[in-house]
This record gives sequence, structure tokens and C-alpha cells, in this order.
Amino acid sequence: MTSGHTVTVFGAYGHTGRFVVAELLRQGFTPVLSGRDAARLGALAAEYEGLAAEHGGLDVRPASVDDPAALDRALDGADAVVNCAGPFAATAAPVIEAALRAGIPYVDVAAEIEANLDTFAHFADRAKAAGTVVIPAMAFFGGLGDLLVTAAMGDWEAADEVHVAYGLSGWHPTAGTLAAGTVSRERRDGRRVVFANGRIEYRDDAAPTLDWGFPEPMGTRPVIGEFTMADVVTVPSHLAVPEVRTYMTVEAARELASPDTPAPTAVDERGRSAQTFLVDVVVRSGGEERRAVASGRDIYAVSAPLAVEALRHVLTGRTATTGVASAGAAFDAPAFLRDLAPHLTCELPA
Repeated sequence: MTSGHTVTVFGAYGHTGRFVVAELLRQGFTPVLSGRDAARLGALAAEYEGLAAEHGGLDVRPASVDDPAALDRALDGADAVVNCAGPFAATAAPVIEAALRAGIPYVDVAAEIEANLDTFAHFADRAKAAGTVVIPAMAFFGGLGDLLVTAAMGDWEAADEVHVAYGLSGWHPTAGTLAAGTVSRERRDGRRVVFANGRIEYRDDAAPTLDWGFPEPMGTRPVIGEFTMADVVTVPSHLAVPEVRTYMTVEAARELASPDTPAPTAVDERGRSAQTFLVDVVVRSGGEERRAVASGRDIYAVSAPLAVEALRHVLTGRTATTGVASAGAAFDAPAFLRDLAPHLTCELPA
């Protein structure tokens, strides 16, 4: 596949950023490597020298979010930018500002609830007025759940409840995940967040534990209820649903919380870990229920094809809207999920 498009990757040497760079190269894009650390950018460019030979090597453009001029140089001549550098509470707004100055689309892989809320609140009108698109949370958390929910809704214009259950075999978090989690907890004063009664609510009580009946072969597993992820921002941003509840397998939640859990370890030639996942979505309206399921491997690695497929759709004119939009609002959800077939196995309603 030949794209011919140039995409700046901010945070290119981070764990997810490296997957994004590799996926861009596989799909025929020309990545421009950007981020704060020039030495790490140079090392990454050298690592991909063979794969990027047809591009004449990879362009390295160091930049930091507190230097607008450097960000402008990083985006100069690019057709789009993908932001992989967390915490997104610090990076999203400056990189979006640079994208708006450059007049190009912006995609990020933010899982931070508050950062995504900020993007919708602060940039919706400006991005729409500029005639461009800003797509936050185009990753495993936020983007994938939204696509599955949208596909499950089908011709329903509203639903009473949305449930997104994450069945992870385990969770070895990256340093970026841990840092983003710390920022989010500080922003909400240690409270947990839910989407109920049609709005974001903050609570001080402990999240409940219950059993969730995942499809086989996973089967029924104990989960942390109201283990809230970015789906509570993306889904209600465009769908009429007053309750969005997310769940996480207890084992994965415990590993995430443990200070002794190591970072992900690559076990194959693509750098993926052994982690597997199953995302089980249930939407209910009245007495009816619809379900959509996705399964695959490595939540960080699969964020790369999600983000790159979004870029491909945007840059080939296959978006349903302009402004700030979640994945489900921007794209034809069933078609988009089918395009991810090499990376995901999906079961959608007929």
C-alpha cells in the first residue's frame, strides 16, 4: 500500500509511538519523527533506516510543547500529525494548536479522561471553523470501544445503557501509562469518575466488583465495575446514551495498581507483548440488547493500526464530519472495524 502522505509523529520514541512509526511505514506513509529528546529521535531513525530506505531515511525534528516555533517546524510540510506523547494533559493542547496553525488534521492516542474532555471543550468550534478534524483517543481505550458501541447501535438513535467490558489477560503498564494515571488522579483529587445520568460524575466510594460473562473462551470473570476509561468521553460525545459503564478484569487491574509490575516485554518480531484482550460491548434499549466483540493482542500495539487507519481515512476524505470528533462520529464504524481485520477479530451485529 502506498500512501504518499507525510505524517509527523510527536512522541515518536515512546512505547506506542514506536508502534505508530512502524505501522505508518508498513502502510506507505512517510513519518517525521518528533519529540523532546533529539538523541532518542536519532536512535529511532537509525533503527528504522532499512525499513525507511525508500523515503531516503526518516526526518528528525526535535520539538517540545513549550516551544511553538519548534512545533511549527515539526509540522511543516506534513499532511497530518499524530500525538503519542503523554501525559496528554500537557501535550494535547499545544500540538492541536500547532496543527490548527498548519491547517492539518490531528489524531492522538490519549486515554486520559480529563485531557479528552478538554479537547472537546476547547477546540470543537475552532477546528470546525478551520474545516479540519481533531480526533482524540484514537486508541485501544476510547477509540476502539466507541467504534464497537457505534457498530452495535446500528440504526438505533438512542440507547438506555452502554457497557464496555475489558477482558485483559494482564496489564504491564508503560511508564507513560503510569504518568498519565498520576496526572488524572491529581486532577480529580483522587476521586473516581463515572458517566451516569447523562453526565460525568465524581465519586469517593470504592468501585464495585462483580462477575461479567465474556464470550467464550474467556467466559465469566470477576471484574472491577466502573473502572472508567476514555469511552465515557468518546461514546456520549455523539450518541444519546445516559449511562456508559466500563469494566476491567480484576487480574489486569491488580497488575496495573501494583508497583512491582514490570513494563511490557516484546515477544515477537513486531515488538508485541504476550498480552491478549477481549472487548465485550453490550448496548441496551428497552427490552432489546445488541452486542459487539473484538479480540486481539497487546493493547499498546493495536493502538497503532487504530490511529494509522484513522489517518488513512481522514487523508483520503472518508470522514463524516469536521471539528473535534470521536472515532464513531468520524467514521463508518463497521467498515472501519473491517479494515482492521489483520489486527483485530470482530463480531458485530448483522
